[in-house]
Amino acid sequence: MRAKRIAAVGIAAAVAAALAGCGSGRTDEAGSGAGLVVGTTDKIFSLDPAAAYDNGSLLVENQIYSYLLNFAPGDTTPKPDAAEKCEFTTPTVYTCKIKSGLKFANGNPLTAKSVKFSFDRMVKINDPHGPASLLGNLEKTDLIDDLTVAFTLKVANDQTFPTILPTQAGPIVDELSLPADKVATDDEVVKAKGYSGPYTISSYDKNKLVEYQANPDYQGILGTPKNTTVSTKYYATSDNLKLDLQNGAIDVGYRSFTPTDIDSLRADSKVKVTDGPGGELRYVVFNMNTMPGDTPEQKLAVRKAFASSIDREALAAGVYKGTYQPAFGYVPQGMAGSAEPLKELYGAKPDKAAAAKFLADAGVTAPVTLNLQYNPDHYGSSSSEEYAAVKSQLEASGLFKVNLQSTEWVTYQRERASDGYPMYQFGWFPDFPDADNYLTPFFGPNNFLQSHFENPGINAQLTAEATESDPVKRTEMLKKVQTDLAQNFLPTLPLLSGKQVAVSKPGVNGVDQTLDGSFKFRFTVLSK
Repeated sequence: MRAKRIAAVGIAAAVAAALAGCGSGRTDEAGSGAGLVVGTTDKIFSLDPAAAYDNGSLLVENQIYSYLLNFAPGDTTPKPDAAEKCEFTTPTVYTCKIKSGLKFANGNPLTAKSVKFSFDRMVKINDPHGPASLLGNLEKTDLIDDLTVAFTLKVANDQTFPTILPTQAGPIVDELSLPADKVATDDEVVKAKGYSGPYTISSYDKNKLVEYQANPDYQGILGTPKNTTVSTKYYATSDNLKLDLQNGAIDVGYRSFTPTDIDSLRADSKVKVTDGPGGELRYVVFNMNTMPGDTPEQKLAVRKAFASSIDREALAAGVYKGTYQPAFGYVPQGMAGSAEPLKELYGAKPDKAAAAKFLADAGVTAPVTLNLQYNPDHYGSSSSEEYAAVKSQLEASGLFKVNLQSTEWVTYQRERASDGYPMYQFGWFPDFPDADNYLTPFFGPNNFLQSHFENPGINAQLTAEATESDPVKRTEMLKKVQTDLAQNFLPTLPLLSGKQVAVSKPGVNGVDQTLDGSFKFRFTVLSK
């Protein structure tokens, strides 16, 4: 969910004087002072890694947790963080030796036992909002000695497993602080200090203000923080976030500005707009059980007619002013293994005749009533305009009647996971820079979408590409599985892809170092 992560993937939050966050409230341990201030509209869903698969939670995780492997700023190759080294010791066993002398912020030792506990816990809890699906190929985690763990994989030669360790499935937690079989509350996480990243939380007011203090015991790849204190201020809308940036009240704004905001800020000499690599994907998810249609064939016909009625270019230009691009495949363009099967199968522009034929051939009577849900805060305020345009495009075909509804994020997450929405908006930031991360988490077994899609043939293709070491062969396999998904199943409908954007005031350094292809925003490199 990273989600995040969009997935993944950005959650709007409340400004300090506005709405209170769900769950825990304010926890003060020691005010950390002003320091550097980062503003965001991304809500925190959970501080417990077992339940966190979204960008808002990821922003916090990047600062307070350590991982066996992580991405150094500017690098998309995983390198040792809490680990001293990690390697395949057999085709199905990936072994990691941990650095000696590590400890959590509460003083408890971080050992191989902590690592085994963290991964066993993630898999056992298997929270519907969490990232456990990323560990689908993990058979078991064994304790070899005090500083060594061995991950036994179900399928050999998994090319993606090392890149999964730095994701939201990989934070190391203290086995003496968190329960092994249930999700901890945010207050419990903050008070326990069972984390070991470059920062600790000194004050926590959920989705209002979080204050961080540099952790002097951190020994990982992210290095010594350039600012000893950082605060994150949460905003209900990007309007106030933008205003505070322009007034100098905060130092950095990260997620989510509207396209109009970005245009305006680029022309403002008082701030600097920094663009990072793309990777964000916006799409519609279809619930295979509850969407319209009396049979699987009719449901597929409705999905295909939907796909043939959408004008992505109009969404990109009209709603997002070119800050997003049309997406005709499941993997964004520019990434190895990307393809555009949707353009060939359903057209680059709306095709009413093709859409009508899909419905007629399956015996579906038009107009089809669609209950389409979107989220007004998690993916930016332009979502309202985006889905109003989607509704208009679908109804312009004369084939659909759209009931458009919106729900705020925390409720949205719970209701869509309990089959509350027949079709709904979702978005994704990749967990790691590989095409598989746009496929297996969506369409593999135990996928995080919980849309009731699973197919043995697709599963076999996903396993095959993930274990193919020849990059040329793997690229072709990635393209083939996307074509199969688009032509025969269409479980989701990609609409748009976008890039990372952050805005800073003069004198702030390091923003360009953290906006990289790992999609991890790190406070350690920021300074002023």
